Amino acid sequence: MQCMSIAALAKVNYSPIVQPGIPNKLHSPQCFTSSCLSRNNICISSNIYQKLHYKQESKVAESRVASLDVLQVCDEDDSTAEAPRVVNKIEDYISSIKSMLRTIDDGRISMSPYDTAWIALIKNIDGRDAPQFPSCLEWIAQHQLPDGSWGDQRFFCAYDRLVNTLACVVALRSWNVHADKSRRGISYIKENVHKLESADAEHMTCGFEIVFPALLQKAKNLGIDDLPYDAPVVRDVYSARDQKMKRIPKELMHNVPTSLLFSLEGLEDLEWQKLLKLQSPDGSFLTSPSSTAFAFMQTGDQNCLKFIKNTLQKCNGGAPHTFPVDIFARLWAVDRLQRLGISRFFQSEIKDCLSHIYRCWSEKGLFSGRDSEFCDINDTSMGFRLLRLHGYDVDPNVLRNFKNDDKFSCYGGQIIESATPIYNLYRAAQVRFPGEKILEEANTFAYNFLQEKLASNQLLDKWVISKHLPDEIRIGLKMPRYASLPRVETRFYLQHYAGADDVWIGKTLYRMEEISNDSYLELARLDFNRCQAQHQTEWTSMQQWYENFKVYEFGVSRKDLLLAYFLGSATIFEADRSKERIAWAKSQIICTMITSFFNEETTSSEQKAALSTGLRNDINVPQTRKSAKREQRLTNILLAALHQLLEGFDRYTSQRLKNAWGDWMVKLQQGEANCSEEAELLVTTLNICAGRLVASKDDTLSHHDDQYKNLANLTNKICRHLSQIQNNKVMEMKGSWNYTRENMGEIEQDMQALVKLVLEEKSGGIDRSLKQTFLSVAKTFYYKAYTHSETIDMHIFKVLFEPVV
Repeated sequence: MQCMSIAALAKVNYSPIVQPGIPNKLHSPQCFTSSCLSRNNICISSNIYQKLHYKQESKVAESRVASLDVLQVCDEDDSTAEAPRVVNKIEDYISSIKSMLRTIDDGRISMSPYDTAWIALIKNIDGRDAPQFPSCLEWIAQHQLPDGSWGDQRFFCAYDRLVNTLACVVALRSWNVHADKSRRGISYIKENVHKLESADAEHMTCGFEIVFPALLQKAKNLGIDDLPYDAPVVRDVYSARDQKMKRIPKELMHNVPTSLLFSLEGLEDLEWQKLLKLQSPDGSFLTSPSSTAFAFMQTGDQNCLKFIKNTLQKCNGGAPHTFPVDIFARLWAVDRLQRLGISRFFQSEIKDCLSHIYRCWSEKGLFSGRDSEFCDINDTSMGFRLLRLHGYDVDPNVLRNFKNDDKFSCYGGQIIESATPIYNLYRAAQVRFPGEKILEEANTFAYNFLQEKLASNQLLDKWVISKHLPDEIRIGLKMPRYASLPRVETRFYLQHYAGADDVWIGKTLYRMEEISNDSYLELARLDFNRCQAQHQTEWTSMQQWYENFKVYEFGVSRKDLLLAYFLGSATIFEADRSKERIAWAKSQIICTMITSFFNEETTSSEQKAALSTGLRNDINVPQTRKSAKREQRLTNILLAALHQLLEGFDRYTSQRLKNAWGDWMVKLQQGEANCSEEAELLVTTLNICAGRLVASKDDTLSHHDDQYKNLANLTNKICRHLSQIQNNKVMEMKGSWNYTRENMGEIEQDMQALVKLVLEEKSGGIDRSLKQTFLSVAKTFYYKAYTHSETIDMHIFKVLFEPVV
């Protein structure tokens, strides 16, 4: 089946029966099949596409082009009953997530049998032959899995299961309790240790080759004879341990914080007087309960004990592999909510999260837990990007802490670099301001690194196990940041976000509720479909508007109409912002109509002036009489379209819109206006419709303010250049991008300058949301210039017509 173009799509009439807030039947055109969407080397699983089948329309629609029915989003046909139920579900999810975010505290993280076992080894501090923390032994006894192992039950990883099980066996045998459970654990190790041979090296838990041999030695000292000490794969682990120990800079690790502080329990010949000087303010060694427990057993340091007690108290008797995770939890929670398109429901909670992050920000960067002298590029990159996007003053040169020569690393001494930290570095580099050399270097390094990983199919990550990670990175690299529209980004991320199925890798596998959460995913799906239903209703009305005002007489096709509406809805997607979205689409089309009318050779200067006069003086009473002269008829159509654009606004707002359009038409009549001024007109129209522009005493718009002028001039310049590229671009038949590249360097610099003007917060400056409109409009021009037509087809389908299931 051939894939229909947007032009053909625009001819299809969509008549979805929609209740406010939830779709019942979603109609999409025949053209969008999986074969169409697989072009441009965009990797998308075929099973997400629903089988399209023909549906015979009612007699009312029979005269129109037949539409195709996508599988229903709702199980029930009674949309009247379904809509309130779905709205209630949305409200319940929002309430639940708000509660979770407001009580985030130190972060929620799953327990680690390994770390709990190390704490269980601590002897009673009063000298009795008993454990100091017997609750840890009980926790271990209660959390053995049916097969005799300990570890993550939902995802099998040989490293995780074996290191957890061995630690728990050692703890139970050390105190001679739960003999049956330790026997089952020993049997599990003997029967499964061979699985290390085929385990993915990228999924090796942190420090496994150091701590696993240390635990084996403890087991041997306890007289546990029936463990596979001499198995070939165990000998390989010992060999890897010896090689790593040779590379460990003992002098360095005793003087500055390094990642080795996280695994002290696997090291020998430590100088504790020096190491205690590297202790974190909370008493931990790099937030690791197991490392800190070992340190306490060696030193009796009371700050170590205080940290351990605090951790067990907050974690109900068990211990996670790292604690606290207040930075990590907040950063990734905000990132997930934004990418899923649901952050607007949690603005106050996000503000609190970022305020906490900023208080912890330092010239060294960030770590997963607060007050750490040791920082990593992953948390630092995510923190930098989110803080900058929300107007905080953060210095990108913090990233120099993670740069050695021409390479960036997650932290100093990292041997094998992984994809996710570098991908977050790449994302951070996308919000750079002019002259920020370090972000330019980061962007180049990260892009090349990730492309090499993709080309060699080496995207198994050492920090997270996520089956959709390769697709996420692939699409992230293909979609330029300046061409990324919010709803397009959300639609793809809904495919990549696995909710609670994502599992993270530390010393053991772990999960975090604030990051990997099915409630996020379900809320995002419901909200996307609800907004999409609203968009489909609006698209139906847009088609009627197109016919009623004979837009086609001005050379504007349905393809143009659909693209204009898509750009508006992909940017301003919220269901309650319909007026802005419709104003966006109609403004772009009416601009094209007026420009076409003015550019016709048969249109006289008197007729141009008559249109401007009619707008300013007679817009509320448009002429409706028929005229034999085509030009007069077109003038009447334009006046009627402009009048209809102003409907639904109060008199004051309508007058301000009239003034803005009148000023633009005067410039157009005088030959001063071009496509770039259309961008400014669109921004002004949107900001007036949203009530963001405040008029001065003389009833003129506040864009006479210098900051507003700078934004307008820069946006006009950018959009003028982008329109030139769009008009001159040359497309290859295979779908690869092949555009004229003139002025590319200048456009890049100007976009960076615009981002800076929009994101930087200045005392007494204009409203942030007003500034954001300039960037949003500029990005749609960028999108049109640098996105292939077939990719735009696919984006339109996914955003407007394909429900999320």
